[in-house]
Amino acid sequence: MNTRHNTGGATVHHVLVLGGGYAGLSAAIQLAARTRRREEIQVTLVNARERFTERMRLHMTATGQRLADLSIPELLAGTGARFVRGWATAVDADARTVRIDDDQVLHYDTLVYGLGGVADTSAVPGAEEHAYALNGAQDAEVLAGRLARLGSGTVLVAGSGLTGVESAAEIAERYPELDVVLLGRTEPGAAMRPKAGAYLRAALDRLGVRVRGGAEVAKVLPGAVELTGGESVAADVVVWTSGTRVSPLAAAAGLTVDERGRVVTDAALRSVSHPEVFAVGDAAAIRQGYGVMHGTCQGGMPTGVHAAVSVLRVLKGREPRAFRFGYYHTPVSLGRHDAVVQFTRPDDSPRRIHLTGRMAVRYKETVTASPWPTYGRMKKMPASGAFWPRGGRFTRVVRGAR
Repeated sequence: MNTRHNTGGATVHHVLVLGGGYAGLSAAIQLAARTRRREEIQVTLVNARERFTERMRLHMTATGQRLADLSIPELLAGTGARFVRGWATAVDADARTVRIDDDQVLHYDTLVYGLGGVADTSAVPGAEEHAYALNGAQDAEVLAGRLARLGSGTVLVAGSGLTGVESAAEIAERYPELDVVLLGRTEPGAAMRPKAGAYLRAALDRLGVRVRGGAEVAKVLPGAVELTGGESVAADVVVWTSGTRVSPLAAAAGLTVDERGRVVTDAALRSVSHPEVFAVGDAAAIRQGYGVMHGTCQGGMPTGVHAAVSVLRVLKGREPRAFRFGYYHTPVSLGRHDAVVQFTRPDDSPRRIHLTGRMAVRYKETVTASPWPTYGRMKKMPASGAFWPRGGRFTRVVRGAR
């Protein structure tokens, strides 16, 4: 099916948004809210499921906790954007089409590419077959069922980053009868200031989580993992949170990508090889003064908003502005009753200030729930979504710098 058509003799410009995560949904809402009275622009969001995945709460879903059922069509309601449910299986950058579920073809004039990252279970033999990952609500629900049936035994969380820490803490708090092991190359909280990192590790200790830093999984086996040094660690359940990979569709379409498969963009978030394609969130390799941005919700939503504004500037014949973003915090849940928030400089290096305990819990919950009021404000006042920390000198890219 080709969606190009005319309205009252005027050609419709089709903006297709691939991926309904935090970044993609931000782009779709911002674009549609700003153009809802313009019939010559049609915004369509494609996502595999109607249910929005709260990635920041997947560790809660994995322990059987009920979350609000958020519908993407309902979140888009009132903007005029269309929603298409289906898996994007191919992008033809020359024909400007996207194949959906191998039986539907959608045309685009402008593409916003937001197919974000998932846990890289392909990096280590056996992880794909024998480990659980938190790539979406369905995966988390499968893990929740396994944990509920386990009764006793060892749960090994591979990866000591923020997802691993939050998952290990949540499982240990929810199932105190289980032996929870958090294993990774670095100590959890290593990127924080010493006091904040020490608080995080002490909280894991209070929850009974056994931490093994300086360890790397070489192979996942049924009932165990094998470390690079040859040691075998028994595990009834392995939760894989180490590393990320992105969809291969961009590379297969011939877009310029980096070594991780992310779309390489210019300062305005356009593909350097295909300027009709904008990339957002984890799918994009976005360079700032401090380096290429790493995947995070605090950066994902601003990329979506900026891409939307850039698309509209291009359609008006104007040059889009450069995207600039600075990090400002790292909030980490430590179960339902504890948390630590490390405030950061725009380049993501830690500041001296941090929060712990109940105050940190309230702060983390406010951050996690913030997308919904933000989307609501954007629908009513689109310009309200275009404010985020820009990081001053940290985000300025020197002309000609690599």
